[in-house]
Amino acid sequence: MERRLIVSSIFLVLLVVADAGSIGVNYGRVANNLPSAVKVVQLLKSQGLDRVKVYDTDPAVLRALSGTGIKVTVDLPNERLFAAAKSLSFALSWVERNVAAYHPHTQIEAIAVGNEVFVDPHNTTKFLVPAMKNIHQALVKYNLHSDIKVSSPIALSALGNSYPSSAGSFRPDLVAPVFKPMLDFLHQTGSYLMVNVYPFFAYETNSDVISLDYALFRENPGVVDPGNGLRYFNLFDAQIDAVFAALNALKYQDMKVVVTETGWPSWGDENEVGASVENAAAYNGNLIRKILTGGGTPLRPQADLTVYVFALFNENQKPGPTSERNFGLFYPDQKKVYDIPFTAEGLKDYHDRSSPSPVSGGQTHETPSPAPLKGGGGVSKSTTANTWCVANADAGEEKLQKAIDYACGEGGADCRPIQRGATCYDPNTLVAHASFAFNSYYQKKARAGGSCYFGGAAYAVTQQPKFGNCEYPTGY
Repeated sequence: MERRLIVSSIFLVLLVVADAGSIGVNYGRVANNLPSAVKVVQLLKSQGLDRVKVYDTDPAVLRALSGTGIKVTVDLPNERLFAAAKSLSFALSWVERNVAAYHPHTQIEAIAVGNEVFVDPHNTTKFLVPAMKNIHQALVKYNLHSDIKVSSPIALSALGNSYPSSAGSFRPDLVAPVFKPMLDFLHQTGSYLMVNVYPFFAYETNSDVISLDYALFRENPGVVDPGNGLRYFNLFDAQIDAVFAALNALKYQDMKVVVTETGWPSWGDENEVGASVENAAAYNGNLIRKILTGGGTPLRPQADLTVYVFALFNENQKPGPTSERNFGLFYPDQKKVYDIPFTAEGLKDYHDRSSPSPVSGGQTHETPSPAPLKGGGGVSKSTTANTWCVANADAGEEKLQKAIDYACGEGGADCRPIQRGATCYDPNTLVAHASFAFNSYYQKKARAGGSCYFGGAAYAVTQQPKFGNCEYPTGY
């Protein structure tokens, strides 16, 4: 997730449905009360799920999956990118120990190299493509390259422009050094682009202008894209089509996209607008209906998307806002947080209890809609109820400092006012400086969903912050 620099192990489960898209669910392990891997595999099978993505290569997990018929995607963590990029021998050894040693009894089908590398404060971006190439070369040595794909999940902030969706484009600073070589690699190896999208974060920070029905796939008048005339009935489609448009702009019209993370929390802090059991059930239930019934997007109506829902369990040890610990579909005792189906068979008797007519998306060239939503993936930068981004003092000095380093560096925030002697240097505290840097980044990103997160080190507020004589800007 873009709100999160997740370094923990996470599973993602995927159900394949003929002639339609595929639905998966993340299974995170940042908790001290979860069932064993063996019991989790039994739960997955009981729900009709037959694909899993693991964000590490934990032996207990891979052994539990052995012989189950569940297909697995494993992950090379961000902290290993440097070694994998600089040393082919490391990549060979890693693949031998963590992939070849288990495949094919554990049916590994893909390797995710890193996760949301472009928002990693450790500046690992330059190592991404070389690491992907070395991992693939290692697969070739073990004759596994035909069975196992290599990719890397990106956050939506990798887009430099996402509104309107038709104008979607990748960040200019990443195109030549990263995206072109990465997309060339994915094309040459027959792989796909992994993308994490969260309409929840867009709605949370722009609820004054985004319709809740639009965010939850419910019936609504839709929003017309002024660039191509297509009408959007949900924010998810708008975000995905911004990615497709960015790929089209670089001449990768045939590149497949897999949505590796999306979801909605069932509980959150007071300022986390929209976090509730009812909304989580509606978002995930209506999303599953859309995907399993063959719903593409307005720009690519025939695209049978593979989508992973975040997450399998509520995880009690995750840092950050309350929502971070409440994205689960199940409690740790394996009881459902809310009842939604995961299979096409289960959808036969499913209805969004709060809206009997969910909209699965579509396209038209009819009369104009209400004012289009602006910003990331259809998110509006409000002119009536502004929001600002401030530091979470409970995040700890180390996390805050790393987040400042990213915001003022790769993130492109304007941090000149907090330099010694400048207008916002005082008060000279880590929280005050972090808040200014985070807000600068947030406003420069047009308050796009997930841009006020920094791994749980920040959150959005509706009152303009003021530290000393320093007032925070509303936008740029």
